[in-house]
Amino acid sequence: MPEGPGAPPSLRAARSAPDRGPSEPALCPQPQTLAPGSRGLPGSPGSPGPRRGAPGGVPQKLAEARSSQYGLNVFVAGLLLLLAWAVHAAGVGKSLLLGALTALMLLQLLWMLWSVGRAARRRARPKDTQAGARWLRGSITLFAVITVILGCLKIGYFVGFSACLSATEGVFPITHVVHTLVQVYFLWGHAKDIIQSFKTLERFGVIHSVFTNLLLWANSVLNESKHQLNEHKERLITLGFGNITIELDDHTPPCNCSPPALCAAISHGTYYLYPFNIEYQILASTMLYVLWKNIGRSMDGPQHRKMRFRFRGVAAGSGLGLAVLAATIGVVAVYLVRIGRSKTKSESALILFYLYASALLALMGAAGLAGLRLYRLDGPSPDESRNPARKLDADLLVGTASGSWLLSWGSLLAILCAEARPAYTWYNLPYSVLVIAEKYVQNLFIIEAAHRAPGPPREDAGALRVAVVCNGGHAPLAPSRLKSNAVARDLGSQRPPAAIGSLCLREVSGPGDAQPSWAGARASRLVQGRPQRSLLRNIAAFLFLCNISLWIPPAFGCRPEYDNGLEEIVFGFEPWIIVVNLAMPFSIFYRMHAAASLFEVYCKI
Repeated sequence: MPEGPGAPPSLRAARSAPDRGPSEPALCPQPQTLAPGSRGLPGSPGSPGPRRGAPGGVPQKLAEARSSQYGLNVFVAGLLLLLAWAVHAAGVGKSLLLGALTALMLLQLLWMLWSVGRAARRRARPKDTQAGARWLRGSITLFAVITVILGCLKIGYFVGFSACLSATEGVFPITHVVHTLVQVYFLWGHAKDIIQSFKTLERFGVIHSVFTNLLLWANSVLNESKHQLNEHKERLITLGFGNITIELDDHTPPCNCSPPALCAAISHGTYYLYPFNIEYQILASTMLYVLWKNIGRSMDGPQHRKMRFRFRGVAAGSGLGLAVLAATIGVVAVYLVRIGRSKTKSESALILFYLYASALLALMGAAGLAGLRLYRLDGPSPDESRNPARKLDADLLVGTASGSWLLSWGSLLAILCAEARPAYTWYNLPYSVLVIAEKYVQNLFIIEAAHRAPGPPREDAGALRVAVVCNGGHAPLAPSRLKSNAVARDLGSQRPPAAIGSLCLREVSGPGDAQPSWAGARASRLVQGRPQRSLLRNIAAFLFLCNISLWIPPAFGCRPEYDNGLEEIVFGFEPWIIVVNLAMPFSIFYRMHAAASLFEVYCKI
């Protein structure tokens, strides 16, 4: 058998094994021989069967199915109750609806207190480091604070109308405030937990919490939509659509409030806080869903290093994003001031919004395409490990983007099929196309970035780590020059078969050391270039601020899908309003969730 440089790698490794020092492990450890019938091989007679409750096993899947079906039944029953109250079904009043929601929150409170108390009495649970990031918990805390303020306003509203409101309308906001405070405390301390005991009971408790928050989200969306529909009808009449005579009910209490001025301020103020409450409920439900998926899970891969936020080097992306944010606030202010004042002012407000949004969406789409190209050219290796939080993020991005796609395709169909088209509706055509394209590209960029391993630590200025193939020469390397022995093994496994010589690593600290001292040396970079990483961070920062900017208009009443009027003529008032009310909450949530995902992408680059 050959023993020279052309010998198989396994023979060379085996031959050189005795020469290694005690601190250098073998590249390929020798397999252990097992006797027949031993318990080491899965197929042997003495091997143990599959562990009960193992990840992916039938018992765990059945437990997940039992709890998920319970949660879906709770959610469907709650949705029907919300619908029955909205359409004034016989025997279904607001007190019944709020009483059911209060009962669900109290049941969740009991479970959270029991789970926190049990966790305090036992040893620490294993953690999923990628779940419940600190910035995510910080954002949910901010939304929770505004939700508590909203609850206090509702309590004041109940006090003002106490003469004609049931007691449940006062108990509900109090319970909601307590529920919010306890839930935020629970998520701060236990969002990363991987629960390994009382798994069946914990699954039912967590899934009950998920769907309780979803029902509270649906209740907030319904209340906020009623207010938007009333304003929408008034704006359509101003635009000349006087044939829409549908009477809308805003469920105003049948008595006077005392004092009237305070009650009016509270009533109007609550609708400006509903967008934050809506974001809080949906964020809480997603964090709880990840906790539910982690129950009984065993970590199947190494934990990623901790990601850190770095602001340095993103002045261009941040500056452009902040300029977009300021311009968006200005456009929204002009839109809200002019819309509904007169036919001319309303049309000019719609044209302003369509032109600005189209330009911004085109810029965001170009930034997303540039980011995708950079990842294809020079990016970290793909990370294929299983992770419930990352999978949920991708599913939510695609799922919630379908809300905007539904509205955009409806607008395109209305423009093409309408018999008469006002001039301002043509600006809706490029806007709708760009909404579809921009979200498509942005989703690809975020999902691509999420499946990349975090970037390497920052190197010292001027340092470049290169791999050198030495032609037959012996180039000793000090151990301090290597990051780890694993790096050298990985480089050796990637060497072409025709290469003859030894593989070594050296560190170049300046321009004078850039060339190797021996002939025939070839070098290749091991780390991603700094310019590419800097560009990717700027793109992520820019898209992050742009998504926050595009969250503001629909959240605070700037909704051309309502105010355009052409869709109502083509589809009919009630069908289009139903479509908008179903799709708009997902469209609003998409922007906030995309901003959160882009922040995580920024920290990973």
